[in-house]
Amino acid sequence: MKLKIGVLGAGHLGKIHIKCILQSPEVYELVGFYDPSDENAAKAIDVFGVKRFHQLEELVDAVEVVDIVTPTLSHYDCAVLALRKLRHVFIEKPLTNTLEEARQLLKIANEARVKVQVGHVERFNPAYLSAKPFLQQPMFIEAHRLSIFNPRGTDVSIVLDLMIHDIDIVLSSVPSAIRHISASGVSVVSPTPDIANARIEFDNGCVANLTASRMSMKNMRKMRLFQRDAYISIDFLDKEAEVLRLGEPGDLSLPQAMEIDLGPGRGHKVIGYEKPAIAETNAIQQELISFADAIHKGTKPLVSIEDGFKALETAYLILQKIERNQA
Repeated sequence: MKLKIGVLGAGHLGKIHIKCILQSPEVYELVGFYDPSDENAAKAIDVFGVKRFHQLEELVDAVEVVDIVTPTLSHYDCAVLALRKLRHVFIEKPLTNTLEEARQLLKIANEARVKVQVGHVERFNPAYLSAKPFLQQPMFIEAHRLSIFNPRGTDVSIVLDLMIHDIDIVLSSVPSAIRHISASGVSVVSPTPDIANARIEFDNGCVANLTASRMSMKNMRKMRLFQRDAYISIDFLDKEAEVLRLGEPGDLSLPQAMEIDLGPGRGHKVIGYEKPAIAETNAIQQELISFADAIHKGTKPLVSIEDGFKALETAYLILQKIERNQA
């Protein structure tokens, strides 16, 4: 059964959401969109031929699902309106602009007893999905998320704009509480840091070293994860993954195995190398379809509002460390 959905925001990302929804006609019926910008609205109407609602509340009243793709500053107000009307809510990352807003939104969502999913889209990246079955208990994680400077997005910190993607992946991959965070950052052209590095230490001994920058000469979104007897590399941008696994000689489960000598008295091991098959999927379209599936089945969304809150909370702990170092 199709779900009636409305999109709030028809900017760059909003138009992508509109396109993905229109490409999923068996899942959603796009009722229309709302955007206060006449320029954004005109482009959306011209490209997609969809209906524009001039009143936010009018669109929320007409749908079952609200897709919030507005600037972060308005996430909270839009979500509260939708939740008060008992609409299911898909909300882009970061969840809200402040932690206090996030806490209130979590409370309101629990009271409304509807489904809420946060748009941490890298969870649906086909490269990550191909590598996920190999993730057991990573003990060291290194991520680099670098971007060529673009004024769009500088209204929020690099930590909330870019690093939060990797924060969410790390938190979903490490089954342990955070013990300590250290971080530093530099503001180059923006009021907030344009490059930042964070070291997250977990109670189980895992360490994650995250770097994000919007002052790079090239775009990069790579993560490397090390765990006992395995190394996993994920390229979120080029949609590639590599897995190296250590095993015993004769282990037929290791493809392209190469035997190595561990040294005097230590015997031999084999290293298997493989590149998992990558499915050709649209991550944004898949996260929206996944949300519809959770609504129909009454299950918890794959990226829940609690997940979005934890990622935002960690991001703000990192920002606090950066601010103290800059003082």
